[in-house]
Amino acid sequence: MRAPDLIRFARDAAAGNPLRTFLLVLAMSIGVAAVVVLTALGDGARRYVVNEFASIGTNLVIVLPGRSETGGFNPGNAITNTTRDLTIDDALALLRGSAVHRVAPLAVGTSEISYGGRLREVFVAGTNVHYQEIRRQKMAQGRFLSGGDWRRGAAEAIIGAKIRDELFGAQPALGQLVRIGDRRFRVVGVMASSQGLGMNTDETVVVPVALAQAMFNSNTLFRILVEAKSREAIETAKTQVIEIIKQRHEGEEDVTVITQDAVLSTFDKLLGTLTLAVAGIAAISLAVAGILVMNVMLVSVTQRTAEIGLLKALGATGGTIRAAFLTEAAMLSLAGALLGFLLGHAGAGAIRLLYPVYPAYPPDWAALAGLGTALVTGIVFGVLPARRAARLDPVESLAKR
Repeated sequence: MRAPDLIRFARDAAAGNPLRTFLLVLAMSIGVAAVVVLTALGDGARRYVVNEFASIGTNLVIVLPGRSETGGFNPGNAITNTTRDLTIDDALALLRGSAVHRVAPLAVGTSEISYGGRLREVFVAGTNVHYQEIRRQKMAQGRFLSGGDWRRGAAEAIIGAKIRDELFGAQPALGQLVRIGDRRFRVVGVMASSQGLGMNTDETVVVPVALAQAMFNSNTLFRILVEAKSREAIETAKTQVIEIIKQRHEGEEDVTVITQDAVLSTFDKLLGTLTLAVAGIAAISLAVAGILVMNVMLVSVTQRTAEIGLLKALGATGGTIRAAFLTEAAMLSLAGALLGFLLGHAGAGAIRLLYPVYPAYPPDWAALAGLGTALVTGIVFGVLPARRAARLDPVESLAKR
């Protein structure tokens, strides 16, 4: 039997029992769609994290107080046991590094901001003029902090968009005096709205680092952000930062220094593994669909015993019968895979429509793997029914008509 005849035979057999065909195609399509959607979610999470880290600056080296006991970066490094405080003088000293471009000290805490009888709690970040350039912070109105001596700082504040709306409403915020804690500051800028892995600027107030430390009655820094001169200079900047801190801290390396690349690499591996895991879980549904293919095809062999006997009586060999049933299983699996591919992409598109910031695009390998696995599964689970059909005795088969 020629290939066109095999395809025609499989098509007629599928069309002859539309309910059976629909169930097979539906089961296979659900499996493939699950693979496509879940891998889109997993890979979308990876892309989202990478994009968010890229949006908070490039060529970053982050200095954390306290020495981590393990190498590399892990999320636990965000909290360290401080043995010696990081100070503004430490941050200033880092500017001596030849590979260092900018440095931004960071002191954080919470306080209350008030204006015109309105009062609310806010997150306060104390830093310097370089913070805006390192973090790529955009301004909606006004300007960022002015330059000058980091140990002093003018009594000026930059507020988030939500704080501006709640305190000032339709009134202009620039130039107004607000009270933060026990100090008065003049509003010189309003930050553009920004939410993500970085700081939520909508509810943040930025003030000079020295004034923030005075407000919190502390001379320690939460972090020091260092920008290397280029991507190639990141490791050199890291080494220089460690050496400068050791010199200032009596030869003791009592800080943890991580790079943006290390953070990205760690999250990339974690989320890449997560994507593979959810793809594997979704692929289980393809195995279930394959079992359904086998069961339905076995029933089909029983129902079409007389037809098989007639084909053998007309000279069809066992190999021809086997090829005919395998072609039918492959055709149904391929139809289900293609439908599932379309449904999966539609589902991923719906996720992107509902959550525009989430790049839920299924990776190419997942789509191809889903299609290939569905086809292979259908053929593998179609082997047993095909072999059973090929072994039927033509005389006994015709007798059952």
